[in-house]
Amino acid sequence: MERGMMLIQRVPTCPNIGIPGRKCGTIILTAEELNCCRDAVLMQFCANKLDKKDFFGKSDPFLVFYRSNEDGSFTICHRTEVVKNTLNPVWQAFKISVRALCNGDYDRTIKVEVYDWDRDGSHDFIGEFTTSYRELSRGQSQFNVYEVVNPKKKGKKKKYINSGTVTLLSFLVETEVSFLDYIKGGTQINFTVAIDFTASNGNPAQPTSLHYMNPYQLNAYGMALKAVGEIVQDYDSDKMFPALGFGAKLPPDGRISHEFALNGNPQNPYCDGIEGVMEAYYRSLKSVQLYGPTNFAPVINHVARYASSVKDGSQYFVLLIVTDGVISDMAQTKESIVNASKLPMSIIIVGVGPAEFDAMVELDGDDVRVSSRGKYAERDIVQFVPFRDYIDRSGNHILSMARLAKDVLAEIPEQFLSYMRARGIKPSPAPPPYTPPTHVLQTQI
Repeated sequence: MERGMMLIQRVPTCPNIGIPGRKCGTIILTAEELNCCRDAVLMQFCANKLDKKDFFGKSDPFLVFYRSNEDGSFTICHRTEVVKNTLNPVWQAFKISVRALCNGDYDRTIKVEVYDWDRDGSHDFIGEFTTSYRELSRGQSQFNVYEVVNPKKKGKKKKYINSGTVTLLSFLVETEVSFLDYIKGGTQINFTVAIDFTASNGNPAQPTSLHYMNPYQLNAYGMALKAVGEIVQDYDSDKMFPALGFGAKLPPDGRISHEFALNGNPQNPYCDGIEGVMEAYYRSLKSVQLYGPTNFAPVINHVARYASSVKDGSQYFVLLIVTDGVISDMAQTKESIVNASKLPMSIIIVGVGPAEFDAMVELDGDDVRVSSRGKYAERDIVQFVPFRDYIDRSGNHILSMARLAKDVLAEIPEQFLSYMRARGIKPSPAPPPYTPPTHVLQTQI
């Protein structure tokens, strides 16, 4: 592999301003352009006869890997776990991107230091060695048995040989695939919208309502739908989106529904593009009665039924729930999320209005994975954002929508990839680019 173009830019040293009248050091920033390399490597190491450092035991060794920089300095890129009380440790296999390890430069120096762990953080240096990606790529062999050398010991003791050896046990290269690799290979994103029609949103005829139909600008629901939908629709080839509502009384008999089609057709709830969704939303506001309670589980289960029938990686389902945040069926919703976490599916929740969104934060499994009846979600599939955090203070709704869309969709690619990796589904090859046929003019004589 040839080296990519490298760029070093040194920012002038800046004094660190802290306590008045005292020098607080300086900060130097060094930047290097990362080479375009999508490989990752899975490696495992062991060591033999390391120096004994602990008075009452052996040693608690760990490895620290450093990438060398263009200016000759080193940057830490990986640290192994500590293996307690042994001079012959076997560390767990670890995965690291080739960019992080050597920036795609196979001959760049990789330095490895061996330490004995101490509880107080003053870890004892055992020794070090250097290698390169090209050497490591030879795999387990006599070339990848490294002498661990402590330069101070070597300078003081004439008979010093080494402080033990470190051996590469395995080396496996994987090419990391991206969200776009699957899209290029034909995976379809199926986008479903679910809108909260509960009475807590306020009477749509009143300006204080979150559903107020202002003739001059979009309400909060409209902005959330448009901001997210206009981006997601580019990943959906037919751009036909199911649009659902929940928490309303439906004409003509006033039946309460938590899973109704915005276009009034339960057999075919699909709307043509995000504009079709917006039209169906405004039509529903004129015909249904806002009611309650606020149940999420029915719309989640609606999408899950479709997602459960397509598990080969050809389709992935995204449900956007726009709500004012007062949820009534928390236990059922958690169970639905736990069940859906096994499916090719993600859930985006946009909270509108001034309500407290503690329940929504709990459903977003960033801090604590959602659980139900003792079962935890297989993966985090919920992304929650409060719309009020994205409203531009100057009243620029275009900017508000752009900020919202960026954060709302930030977790979808990783959630998508986590499903594909867990199921071992690889992206299909991208079809060759279309080339129009060349017409040969034939002349009759």
